[in-house]
Amino acid sequence: MSSKVLIVAEHTQGKLNGAIAKCVTCARAIPDAQISIAVLAADGSAVAAQAAKIAGVSEVLQLDQAANEHPLAAVQAPQVAQLAQPFSHVLAATTTFGKDLMPRVAALLDVPQVSDIMAVESARRFRRPIYAANAIATVEVAEGTRVVATVRTASFESAPSAEAAAPVRKVQSSAALPTATRFISVSAPRADRPDLQSAARIISGGRGVGSAENFALLYRVADKLGAAVGASRAAVDAGYVPNELQVGQTGKIVAPELYVAVGISGAIQHLTGIKDARTIVAINKDSEAPIFEVADLGMVGDLFQILPELERLLAQRSTQGR
Repeated sequence: MSSKVLIVAEHTQGKLNGAIAKCVTCARAIPDAQISIAVLAADGSAVAAQAAKIAGVSEVLQLDQAANEHPLAAVQAPQVAQLAQPFSHVLAATTTFGKDLMPRVAALLDVPQVSDIMAVESARRFRRPIYAANAIATVEVAEGTRVVATVRTASFESAPSAEAAAPVRKVQSSAALPTATRFISVSAPRADRPDLQSAARIISGGRGVGSAENFALLYRVADKLGAAVGASRAAVDAGYVPNELQVGQTGKIVAPELYVAVGISGAIQHLTGIKDARTIVAINKDSEAPIFEVADLGMVGDLFQILPELERLLAQRSTQGR
């Protein structure tokens, strides 16, 4: 018996979040999965076209209505719950939005939620991290119960592009939408930098950076690397950067190809958020800092000397490459 899987697309300014291709990889591990992606927007044509090009996707459901102009979890949850009726599985990425949306969907469908899937063992059995990823739990959803889950995208590679695009079907929703929740404004980092949770390269700063003004060093290097900028909880708590840049157990879980930790000591909560990074580079003046125990490459020294030199070398390489 096939499993019908619905993945809720996350998108910003007409661009599909890269985490969705990783959700597709997770869904493809479910035996006999037929995968659909739901795009909720005011006009989701551009996003739906991007979703349709992911290998393994059978169909894209495009639900356009004015209420979806801004991605409010309270507004989208009733629509997703209605779309989910013919599906055995409903998935979303373990992002800030996914963690806001999916518990609401699970409550409306009156089912338990599986959080942070990192491996699929069967159509109803999954593995997920617990205790700051120091232990792995195997969980199983009861037979006859719809699976509603978030996917730990750091544990999956992105699905490749398809040779032929999947069909896009426009759908409608008659779900009653809440009136108590309305969009006021959005505060977000610069849109011209990669999304922190899906970036291939990340440079993060900790308490050792010293101030919000000193973070300008990291931003300049990030621009040269084409990297996203992150931070430790200590840097966020100190007010150096906004909390949407926090990486770690209580922030964002990331899995870039390259993670550069600058002035970060390496508390276990932060290491939990970067354990799936392919290459970790640590820059710290304390040679005994715990971050060096997990780093693939460590540089002991003054970050205020190392970063300007790194910026200079990157600029030089860029000039020579032209």
